[in-house]
Amino acid sequence: MDKKYKLRTDLIKGNDGHILYRIESLKDFSNVKKGDLGGWIEKENNLSQEGNCWVYHNACVYDNAIVTNNATVRDEASVYGDTWVCENACVYEEAKVCDNACVFGHAKVYGGACVFGHAKVYDDVCVCDYAKVYGDANVYGNACVYGEAKVYDNAKIYGIACVYGESYVRGNTRVYGRALVNGKAIVDNEANICGNAVVKKSSDYYVCKNIWSSGRHFTYTHYNRMWSVGCFYGTGMELIKKAYKDSDISGRNYERSVKFVEEMYKDIEINKD
Repeated sequence: MDKKYKLRTDLIKGNDGHILYRIESLKDFSNVKKGDLGGWIEKENNLSQEGNCWVYHNACVYDNAIVTNNATVRDEASVYGDTWVCENACVYEEAKVCDNACVFGHAKVYGGACVFGHAKVYDDVCVCDYAKVYGDANVYGNACVYGEAKVYDNAKIYGIACVYGESYVRGNTRVYGRALVNGKAIVDNEANICGNAVVKKSSDYYVCKNIWSSGRHFTYTHYNRMWSVGCFYGTGMELIKKAYKDSDISGRNYERSVKFVEEMYKDIEINKD
């Protein structure tokens, strides 16, 4: 296999206790020309000799990080730890990807964003500004995480959902569909935020638990007054009707839950006035 780049052993710098070498292209590919200087890597294992992947500008890739396929790391970005940046992903500006994180598909991580832990960011996702995605979180589809938002634990953000502002999404939460989580909202406790729901504060949703049968959680979002229960998504009346078709005990308990939550939100709205 013909190599597409070499390490310039005369162009060296230290970074976080690692010795990095600037790379030089040995042939034309993508928008890179033979003789072009790229960014900095620690060893050849950091950047594949195949495909159009490249490290540009002053970006750094080191430790056991791997950049492969057509992925690019640009500007002042850093990729390190045991990370993978692959397929058509791009990490740029001052973003960081580290620990055991993976960024792939057509995902973009940029600004001062950071993806770390065992997090996965893929498909056509954008993670930018000063957002953080970490833990075992997954962000995929066409979702966006930006501002100073944090997505972590086992949270999943997908569809065309957006999480931004100073919000936190954590635990086993799911945010999907066209849902928006922003402001200073904290979304957790097994919540499912979906459809066209908007959550700006923690009181914009309520999570119940089905203790009479499966033990699973179900979520009410006040913005659109909708309920999410497993594969079901609809109004309170639709939920009650469906539950009675399943069994009387299910119907009665979902009916109690819906009435309790609706009355609680009526009290909240009255007290606001």
